[in-house]
Amino acid sequence: MFSSMLGLFSQDLAVDLGTCNTRVHPRSGDHGCTEPTVVAVRTDNAGQRHVTALGAEAQPMLGRTPQDIMMIRPIRAGKVVDFEVTEAFLLHLVRRIHGRNGWMRPRMVVAIPHNASEMELRAVRDSCESAGAREVHLVPRPIASALGAELPLDQPAGQLVVDIGGGATEISLLVRSGVAHATVVAGGGEGMDAAIVAWMSAEHALLVGSPSAEALKLKLGTAAAPDAARTAIVKGRCLQRGVPRSQRLTEVDIHCALQASIDAIAQGIRTCLEDAPPELAADVVDRGVVLTGGTSQLRGLDSALRDRTGLPIVTAEDPGNAVIHGVRRLLGDRDLLASVACGLTASAAA
Repeated sequence: MFSSMLGLFSQDLAVDLGTCNTRVHPRSGDHGCTEPTVVAVRTDNAGQRHVTALGAEAQPMLGRTPQDIMMIRPIRAGKVVDFEVTEAFLLHLVRRIHGRNGWMRPRMVVAIPHNASEMELRAVRDSCESAGAREVHLVPRPIASALGAELPLDQPAGQLVVDIGGGATEISLLVRSGVAHATVVAGGGEGMDAAIVAWMSAEHALLVGSPSAEALKLKLGTAAAPDAARTAIVKGRCLQRGVPRSQRLTEVDIHCALQASIDAIAQGIRTCLEDAPPELAADVVDRGVVLTGGTSQLRGLDSALRDRTGLPIVTAEDPGNAVIHGVRRLLGDRDLLASVACGLTASAAA
């Protein structure tokens, strides 16, 4: 009873747990928050861990910390890999919405990978409850992504959604608000960053960090025909001499570094359709493929995948926020939420 009364004063929250960024938005209004999914943790002499920075405050510390501070990404491809740190991070985001009112007990709807195990579902649910949720509903990320892209999922025809996130690419064939078949390609945006790091080492004998590789991807990354006139300078450690060195790169360089990652996504699309029921796979030829996720905004990616697969492929209108828009839609539609929610749904004890 007391928990129900607290719910009257708490806003329902939509949550998109991302490897690189986590979004928490209330059901209504525009005061949601998006923060990097990273936490700085210091370990004292007794072995106890203490959170020193979270989210946007911790992001600039990547690659620049003393030995007693570790940078932790508690979510990997939508899965909780560090329960304690995830709890602290979620609590931080909830307080961004509700302030420091410890008595607020929001209802949360959280997008998770469609193939998450029961243990992984329980870890997400427990993290949300520990952060103050009175009620937690877990929904498949592909469904939320499709709803956020405003795709009609109540029809019997198949629809292919390719969600290119930070930690993985989830390729899902959807029909009637359910996942008929899916393929997961490891890597995602972080995989592209790793590919740039590897290419720099092989081609220029220069070791750069992941933040520098991501900056190169954002500035020069393209899957379309590259423009050699566009350049950027990156700094790293020379692998031959062991000293700092800078290197000027062009779009052509980053284009070459990303080819294997783009090929892997195209192969994932083909694999998903090869293994799917033929009738649903045939629907994709007519209805096309929709790209969502922040990494789908890589310039020319839709056309590059179109060339590799021969399928009609388009990018959603707001691909980076498709999942959170879909989860917010589910917050306002209890019947739809009940039909798509994963089996592990719980309410905190009153």
